[in-house]
Amino acid sequence: MAAATITAKLVRSGLDVAVSHLPDDVVRLATLCLLDYAGVALAGVSDPAARILREQAVEEGRGPCAVIGHSARLSATQAALVNGTAGHALDYDDVHMSLPGHVSVTVLPAVLALAEARDLPPREVIAAFVGGFETACRIGLLVAPGHYARGFHATATIGSFAAALACAHLLRLDEARTVHALGIAGAQAAGLKAQFGTMCKPLHAGKAAQNGVLAALLAERGFEACADILGGSQAFAEAMSDDVNPEAALAPPPAGFHLRDNLFKFHASCYGTHGLIEAVRKLRERGVTESNVAVLTARVGSVNDKMCNIPAPRSSTEAKFSLRLMGAYALRGIDTARLDAFEEATIAAPEIVRLRDRISIVPEQALTMTQAVVTARLADGREETAEHDASSPERDLDRLARRLRQKFLALAAPVQGDAQAAQLADTMMNFAALPVAGTLMRGLAAVRAA
Repeated sequence: MAAATITAKLVRSGLDVAVSHLPDDVVRLATLCLLDYAGVALAGVSDPAARILREQAVEEGRGPCAVIGHSARLSATQAALVNGTAGHALDYDDVHMSLPGHVSVTVLPAVLALAEARDLPPREVIAAFVGGFETACRIGLLVAPGHYARGFHATATIGSFAAALACAHLLRLDEARTVHALGIAGAQAAGLKAQFGTMCKPLHAGKAAQNGVLAALLAERGFEACADILGGSQAFAEAMSDDVNPEAALAPPPAGFHLRDNLFKFHASCYGTHGLIEAVRKLRERGVTESNVAVLTARVGSVNDKMCNIPAPRSSTEAKFSLRLMGAYALRGIDTARLDAFEEATIAAPEIVRLRDRISIVPEQALTMTQAVVTARLADGREETAEHDASSPERDLDRLARRLRQKFLALAAPVQGDAQAAQLADTMMNFAALPVAGTLMRGLAAVRAA
């Protein structure tokens, strides 16, 4: 008998996830991912990228699935596309360094839309989400670091496979059909980092979610594809990475589940800027301010240079990918958790621009995407240095839950009102107890009266 392919092995691993066998903390983390995704999606519905895509989808027809923050009803594939794009429009959703990229925003819109269309229970959604999440991380490790270094946006490419696996899990497809689902996803997976700072970056997340739903639905009907889309000759890994490591993909996660190492954002900007923000905040706590600093030099990972180093951003989208601007915000004490910090008037304010232009970014191969070492040369000639690595996940889940609930309320209340937002937060924290997933989606679609 021929040895199982890497695709078959990862499919089996993903499909083996059952909610009845998941540790309590993993189930809780899955609900926190849901809470975080829902908040950023609700806040993202008014973003131009999300609005334009929603208008296009509504013109194309109705369906059984809810659109977050809107009264429209769409097909499962279109709802996944629109809700996934809204969830990434603000670049405020969680990340995982194994890709590196955003997993929740590709998998959750897919499984929530499909579960609503099929009247499926939340416990099955949780199991499918975890299966898809773990698969995304394993595929990320399969092609790291070459895939991302070549310029591919892993959220779009690997996210398509993750969403496909999760949707196949939800539909209870067997291993053979799920292998075909991943093959179909591979026919659609695309996305380039050149799109960072444009409307197409959030579209990448929406497309990945849509790709996954379509792949699983077609596989369910008998559509066939490549038998080893991940590891075969001229398949995904070989074509899209100089580094192919099946051993890393199949190895047990260091923390038992990759989900345990998920990173949540508390700054509304690219995660590559977070190490710098935190390092500058440490300097500010030591008395370094815009009035006494002459030059600020930030050493960051070389990968950040092509990811989030837009020197003079002009729009809110570009601002989220500007290390210099985020450094200026942190030094000035501007709260980068607030969405209004990214309004164009703030970005272009003369005092902000002057401060931004006193910051120098130095990429270094020895540093990772999440690390930053910042040195301030003060007007009196002294120097102060601070560093930060944003790669450590929060292990205290009670503390994490409090912070994410606060973040959700801040994002959701302007869309749904304080009372409805608080009720929704409670619903999500008890998601597994709901009779059907559609109950939550109908709540997320509700918008308070103007």
